[in-house]
Amino acid sequence: MIFSGSANRGLAEEVAAALGMKLGEVEVSNFASSETYIRFSESVRGSDALVIQSHVDPVDHHVMEQLLMIDALKRASAKRITAVAPFYPYSRQDRKARGREPIAAKMLADFYKAAGADRLLSVDLHTGQIQGFFDAPFDHL
Repeated sequence: MIFSGSANRGLAEEVAAALGMKLGEVEVSNFASSETYIRFSESVRGSDALVIQSHVDPVDHHVMEQLLMIDALKRASAKRITAVAPFYPYSRQDRKARGREPIAAKMLADFYKAAGADRLLSVDLHTGQIQGFFDAPFDHL
């Protein structure tokens, strides 16, 4: 099953078409407080799920949307969840260049794992070492 976040549905449709599949239905909306609401419209129990999300402006919003989708899939008993992030956000923050800075690329990998992602897939990482930040398969195409 392939699902798309709101950032670039066209890309997800192209990927699904290339694989001879259709996009799964997912409701993505916002509460009045701007918090994101996610609900899958069909059963995902026992399925392999891909969650495709571009991380364009506003990056933080689109990251959170993808994480919530992953969490919802995990809680709905999807068998395996692959997060597809064509552009891996925060990849330029892969090390501490100076004191008192976060390693945001590692922190984001931890978020993906905590949400329930079993695999990450990205294109054109800022640096290959980011693959080692995720404690599961991370495909860099």
